[in-house]
Amino acid sequence: MSTMTTTQTTTKVTAPAPAEPATSGILALPPHIARATATAGGAITVISAFLAWTWTSAFPGDLTVYGYPGGLQWLVLVSGALLTLFGLSSYGIKGLTWLTPQGADPAIRLAAYAALATAWFSMGAIATTLGGVVNLEPGAYVALAGTLIGWIGARSLPYERPETTPADPEDTGFGQFKHNLGNRWETYKGAFTTGTAAPAKTLPSYIEILIVAVVLALGLVVFTYGITTEYDELFIGFLITAGFGFAAIQKAGLIQRVSALTARHRNVTLVGAFAAAAAFPFTQSDDQYATIGVNILIFATVALGLNIVVGLAGLLDLGYVAFLGVGAYAAALVSGSPTSPFGIHLPFWQAILVGAVASMIFGVLIGAPTLRLRGDYLAIVTLGFGEIFRIAVLNLDGTSGPDVTNGSNGISSIPNLNLFGFDFGATHTIAGFTIGRFANYFFLMLLVTLIVVVVFRRSAESRIGRAWVAIREDETAAEAMGINGFRTKLIAFALGATLAGLAGAVQAHVTYTVTPEQYQFAHAVPPNSAFLLAAVVLGGMGTISGPLVGGALLFLIPAKLQFMSDYQLFAFGLALVLLMRFRPEGLIANRRQQLEFHEKDEAPATLTKAGA
Repeated sequence: MSTMTTTQTTTKVTAPAPAEPATSGILALPPHIARATATAGGAITVISAFLAWTWTSAFPGDLTVYGYPGGLQWLVLVSGALLTLFGLSSYGIKGLTWLTPQGADPAIRLAAYAALATAWFSMGAIATTLGGVVNLEPGAYVALAGTLIGWIGARSLPYERPETTPADPEDTGFGQFKHNLGNRWETYKGAFTTGTAAPAKTLPSYIEILIVAVVLALGLVVFTYGITTEYDELFIGFLITAGFGFAAIQKAGLIQRVSALTARHRNVTLVGAFAAAAAFPFTQSDDQYATIGVNILIFATVALGLNIVVGLAGLLDLGYVAFLGVGAYAAALVSGSPTSPFGIHLPFWQAILVGAVASMIFGVLIGAPTLRLRGDYLAIVTLGFGEIFRIAVLNLDGTSGPDVTNGSNGISSIPNLNLFGFDFGATHTIAGFTIGRFANYFFLMLLVTLIVVVVFRRSAESRIGRAWVAIREDETAAEAMGINGFRTKLIAFALGATLAGLAGAVQAHVTYTVTPEQYQFAHAVPPNSAFLLAAVVLGGMGTISGPLVGGALLFLIPAKLQFMSDYQLFAFGLALVLLMRFRPEGLIANRRQQLEFHEKDEAPATLTKAGA
């Protein structure tokens, strides 16, 4: 009987060493060819802007001229120029390296997207309006080819791809698909990751101030161009170019350099910014766009007041537009309107004080019993206050209640202001420039905005401002450190309401009429509480320029895109969802919030179930 012995050999499997991060681009082009392709594509795009894109002037902008851009061609020219300059800067050409202190490749990619999106949108708009691509001239095809070449070159530039974890084999099919999709998205974002900015050269103060002045002048040019766009296609193209172009400039590191200069010269920047804004009416030949300008200032100023409550103190106020309404109604009732039951006509400086004080009193009355609440409960109470105000002024019509506000008819025929003999309702000539009614109120509202900015800045940097930030971060810890939470929050509530009342007093004279429908929680036309809160979040909570920029965008876009009137709220909601997903700190965020929101991006990868 024989015995058979079986020997079992165990082979030790060694895990492969982690691979080096891939550095190739999306498309397989050598790096030097990819860089040259992207730069050449930008140059071709610039040349295409000087060619005719269509044979007929039926499309707005007259794109039939050779040698001179018009309409959408200017936008393609700007995006192509950015792509070319960033491409040349990547070669280290002397005199151009300052354009990309954080690296050129991410800026090149975004500039290529700007050129591609603007040009292809333009050709699509021309073909749709005129009835087919047969209406395109050779210059249009040159633009399409140039932007596509630039995009291919930009996407072929090498970059270091981030490390990703494989999908968990124990997960469901959808879970694996979602994980792999997330990996692809992280890899795609890696193409836009910037490096460390090169140290800036020390410049004399007068040169730094000159740079700040040039940047403010460019800002005035961009704002004026955007607000004066004459047709929908041009404004959409402007949004595309401005969005991608701003992102490209930011990735290049220029925004950070300018921010450092403005931080060193804050007072000069503040004065220069308001001087540039004051120059806006002088760039207009009539009062058409000054109307939009003054309403943007009103909306943005109220948003900055809300930023004290939400951005600094961390109090979620969903009825803030009611304080704007209190200031407007209070000022309208004492400004000599024939429909006012009081029959009082106070000077404007007294009327604006009445509006501010009335809003402050309402802020204290509403805040005193409710500010002991936190979070969602406080939001619900403030939302109820906003609706109570609107319903109350609607019922004070002499039928449902005392005759104070004329109900749904509101306070109408509010007279124009007359300060020191200057009639705000008349047309004036200043240095050869004709200034109309809305331009007059634009200057007045600009002065009010300056007051609000100074109050916000001084408050934020004071002891009470630091107490607001402490309460926003952790109210329990702040109270444990000796901060009176209730009193501090009440001051924020009252100050925010006062600033809204100042803007409301001016709004009453600008619009001639104050009605309850102007002060709702949500409406397709700003200002309303939802849009004001969105302006603060969109621009950047806790900053000065953030709510001003957010308010300007949220008022300007609905005003220009009238054809989207039925879909404005949908587009507004979609934009907020995308913003909260990809840039929760807002367009202009302070460094602390930026680090807080993106802290997870710097954390180590989470183990999968198999790895654990």
